[in-house]
Amino acid sequence: MISPEHCRLLAEYNRWMNEKVYSTSSKLSDLQRKENRGAYFKSIHSTLNHILWVDLSWLARFQGKELPKGTAGSDLYSDFGELFRMRKECDEKIIEWASGIESTWLEAPFRFFSIVYQRELEKPTWVLVDHIFNHQTHHRGQITTLLSQMGLDVGITDLAWM
Repeated sequence: MISPEHCRLLAEYNRWMNEKVYSTSSKLSDLQRKENRGAYFKSIHSTLNHILWVDLSWLARFQGKELPKGTAGSDLYSDFGELFRMRKECDEKIIEWASGIESTWLEAPFRFFSIVYQRELEKPTWVLVDHIFNHQTHHRGQITTLLSQMGLDVGITDLAWM
């Protein structure tokens, strides 16, 4: 079980790391960011889009809103500047959302339609909230590896040094 304080900490960490990853990625040309580098979502650009789409999707579910357009594998934004702006906007929404999380909500079950399994599922809410932050970290790790292979270092990524 996670606490509301843990959610707020991870929301801040998410924003901090996204700023580092996007700032480092901005040193690349558009062609370099969009080049197929063998990652699951092929390019740095598409992986960044995927993370944003998933974040927006989970926020929509938790807030009882309609899911964003697109799919987990499609680019929401082709322009990197617009993608970066929307990432910053989403990070602020996540921080605002996390600031309102209460323990009772985290402890309750949450029903949702799984795009992966194409059916309704029910999980403890705290597991799904933890998943958002774990998912971001997983894919940012892929991106930092790709950046490192290109000679770019995002710097310290450890939560304890935020």
